[in-house]
Amino acid sequence: MFGVSFRALICAPILTMLVAFAAPAAPLLGTVQHFDRQAYLGRWHQIALFPNRFQAHCLGDTTADYRALPDGTLEVLNRCRTQDGIDEARGVARPHRQHPDNPAILEVRFAPAWLSFLPLVWGDYWVVATLGHYDAALVGSPDRQYLWVLARTPTLSDEDYAALVAIAVREGFDPARLRRE
Repeated sequence: MFGVSFRALICAPILTMLVAFAAPAAPLLGTVQHFDRQAYLGRWHQIALFPNRFQAHCLGDTTADYRALPDGTLEVLNRCRTQDGIDEARGVARPHRQHPDNPAILEVRFAPAWLSFLPLVWGDYWVVATLGHYDAALVGSPDRQYLWVLARTPTLSDEDYAALVAIAVREGFDPARLRRE
């Protein structure tokens, strides 16, 4: 029936599982040890990023503001300059459900709250490194598809930028993908 043997029906899923287990997993992404959530709150300026679809309309002057909420989550307000003016996206960040004991590992949602039960509306937000007393930060995702260089001021010294890029490279990110604003 359908030209597929019983043996193929049984062997295909087993072969797929064996390949999945044999494939090397990406090394775990490092994060800030002793992360100080309170020090991280406030305004951050985007210095560089891996271009992504949800920021494609942004032309510059990108900021993110983080504020603690009574329920233990963080309010996130992202802003950027667009061709039509200023665009805003409000969201929420919470401890990551798979890493609840590491405060530097968060997940963020910009979809409506009523969709928060869907895992696909949550994105990984891992604070990989900070410089000074939270003067600059490197934020990424464990699949190495997203990366941001952030600073408390709209500019970052070349030395600090190079230091964060070096950490990104050490953590397995491709520096050729970084676009500096």
